[in-house]
Amino acid sequence: MEKTCILVKPDAVCRNLTGQVLTRLAAAGLSLRAAKMLKLSPVQAEQFYGEHKGKPFYEPLIQFMTAAPIVATVWESEGAIAKARAVMGATNSLEAAPGTLRRDFGTNNRYNVVHGSDSPVAAEREIRFFFTPEEILTYQDNDWKV
Repeated sequence: MEKTCILVKPDAVCRNLTGQVLTRLAAAGLSLRAAKMLKLSPVQAEQFYGEHKGKPFYEPLIQFMTAAPIVATVWESEGAIAKARAVMGATNSLEAAPGTLRRDFGTNNRYNVVHGSDSPVAAEREIRFFFTPEEILTYQDNDWKV
């Protein structure tokens, strides 16, 4: 099983889209393993997006990601990264396929509703950034007994 990290970005949180984002990821066969709402500090955002330092979009990205809360999540399934990226759509909302989160709810390349891990290495780093191992829960899907 593969894990991926998905962040519901400030534009989606402030537009009350978090539930729709989570619902679409679950409907795609991903299982939620951890979730938390937080407001990134500038230092945290700089650490998380450090690989982009010096690029023209870096400073506006840091300002955007620290402007309002985010919801950090961990999802698990076979092929979780590819599944999540298919649900999210292309980074630029204007180029994303119809029916994807970014096409349906995003407005451009920056205000694109979600961030998702793009590789297993990135997923591992991003999950560790937001969650301790104890915060990532394992349970059997569809195993609720009343």
